[in-house]
Amino acid sequence: MSGAHDDAFPKEGFDDAGFDGTGIDGDLLEEELRRAAAALDPVPAELRQIALGAYALHDLDGDIAELTFDSLVDALPVRGMPDAPRMLTFRAGGLTVDVEVTGEGLIGQVLPPGPARVEVLGGPLAARPVAVDTLGRFTSDTPPVGPFALRLRTGGQVVVTEWLRA
Repeated sequence: MSGAHDDAFPKEGFDDAGFDGTGIDGDLLEEELRRAAAALDPVPAELRQIALGAYALHDLDGDIAELTFDSLVDALPVRGMPDAPRMLTFRAGGLTVDVEVTGEGLIGQVLPPGPARVEVLGGPLAARPVAVDTLGRFTSDTPPVGPFALRLRTGGQVVVTEWLRA
């Protein structure tokens, strides 16, 4: 410590090795604290699996595609269509992804069209690959449950959409 706070703590009998000069082993203390926490308050297996899954979804090389249109926010309601599909548009650089979310699944298109791989990410669940045709169109027969995102691989570019709730 330095500055004005130095005078608040007595220096006699104290050194850098420990609080009272006895020399506390930091590694040993950390290990004992880990054992105590594991015995008294263990991390539930489900939470550990969720944490591992969340880390696995992290993509350091991925660009984030910005949500530029969401029909829940940006569109006017259509009379007579209470369960209208949700329309989403994401953009990252020159890449655009249009997605329609329905109770039956996802329908979308990657623009400009070309070879691409799309994966539907859904929390701790494994990423579900979705086939993309030569025009950049894709469909998924499984509706997203809870938060979801899309990861696209086009050429050498990796793009991940923002996470949304279906």
